[in-house]
Amino acid sequence: MGKIITIANQKGGVGKTTTALNLGACLSIEGKKVLLVDSDPQGNLTTGVGILRDELSLSLYDLYMNSSSPETAKVQTAYENLWIIPSTIDLVGVEVELVHRENREFVLKKMLSQFGSDFDFIIIDAPPSLGLLTLNCLVCADSLIIPVQCEYYALEGLGLLMKTVELVRAKLNPALKIEGILLTMFDGRNTLSKQVAEEVRKFFGKKVYNTVIPRNVTLAESPSHGKPAVFYDMRSKGSQSYLSFAMEFLSEESAR
Repeated sequence: MGKIITIANQKGGVGKTTTALNLGACLSIEGKKVLLVDSDPQGNLTTGVGILRDELSLSLYDLYMNSSSPETAKVQTAYENLWIIPSTIDLVGVEVELVHRENREFVLKKMLSQFGSDFDFIIIDAPPSLGLLTLNCLVCADSLIIPVQCEYYALEGLGLLMKTVELVRAKLNPALKIEGILLTMFDGRNTLSKQVAEEVRKFFGKKVYNTVIPRNVTLAESPSHGKPAVFYDMRSKGSQSYLSFAMEFLSEESAR
């Protein structure tokens, strides 16, 4: 079974989707077979790889409703080694639909297990909430990457996320690990960014990746063109930072 990594932080605007999109793209460049799973009803991961949501006949919603198999719901992107299970606005209704279903927290885990060893990595973009969709993302994951923006209130809500992780470990997924904390939206000209980065490193220690993702125009622009940053402008600081992050991630994987 490929490793399942959930990118989560219930605080919005922290670079969660940007991280899922660009980590997946960078790993695909390194020859790894990657499946992205867009578990956010906003569907930004889906449009970020150039897929028009209005033209989709199947999506993650259909998997939750048992009206499609994972194999038929996945879509090959325009990029080698990179697939996605897309999201549509229908996903908003999943939490209501599942409320009375037995083992509702395990639906995504059951679906993704059908891929076996088809992929090296499955990267899930969780919604900015701690509801049933996010619980499914945590229950099926081997590990969790938490993006934290280098801005005021950076640690806001992280305590609640950590408590949720502990509850998931205790009740639903005892093997869930914190893969790491990724500092995002760093501005080296800004004293506050430096202070926040220092505070996060002090709090989380070695769990914080060495790579820091800067504020960058390419990272902001590329999704509107339906491209991961590395396929939009490989030479930009944003692209290079995610390539460095992917290398750091793979290095830690090989050391395990």
